[in-house]
Amino acid sequence: MARQSDIEWTEGTWNPVTGCTKVGPGCRNCYAERMALRLQAMGHPRYRNGFELTMHEDALETPLRWRAPQIIFVNSMSDLFHEYLPLSFIRRVFEVMERASWHRFQVLTKRARRLAELAGELPWPGNVWMGVSVETQDYAPRIDELRKTPARVKFASFEPLLGPVETVDLDGLDWVIAGGESGPGARPMNADWVRAIRDLCRKKEIPFFFKQWGGRDRKRAGRMLDGRLWSQYPETAPA
Repeated sequence: MARQSDIEWTEGTWNPVTGCTKVGPGCRNCYAERMALRLQAMGHPRYRNGFELTMHEDALETPLRWRAPQIIFVNSMSDLFHEYLPLSFIRRVFEVMERASWHRFQVLTKRARRLAELAGELPWPGNVWMGVSVETQDYAPRIDELRKTPARVKFASFEPLLGPVETVDLDGLDWVIAGGESGPGARPMNADWVRAIRDLCRKKEIPFFFKQWGGRDRKRAGRMLDGRLWSQYPETAPA
């Protein structure tokens, strides 16, 4: 079974790559960096390099051993489209996802330009959901890059949502996630920023998932928005 995740919109995680570098304001309080350094201090062998980009060859075929179908977040501790990650390794990750056809894989990147550049070099099985992060209006163009890919399921994650995103084109998207920042130093999120995204999803009939309000204690803050939970998913099965 995949490592169980406390990320509300997935069931498990798979990390053939760990470590990353910051590319925008959404990276400032990176939870993965905090966790990696903690695991390094504990002597965890996979985090001997801390948060430096590290490929794990021995983890590549791990999902093939998980027989029960799951929704799996790929590289929760990194970014699969990091500029220092070779195309050959990215392709191998995609080939494993293609072979593990009984799972659904969620890939999320902030490096949308590289995603679009490499999309034609990768297999795109129907069980791969491809997403981009959008933390402020300045990063909404990442969705335009996502639309250039042949991914069957495309999604945007507005998390951590750090400001209003008033002009955004969601056409072509199959799913939207939104949420506030959590952990030490978490920056506040205005409820109206989330409502605007939710309302646009309802207008466009796009499934909407509200992950959390965030804050230092995200569990206590909860994930209710206007009196209800928003836990919608794309109605798309693996193919």
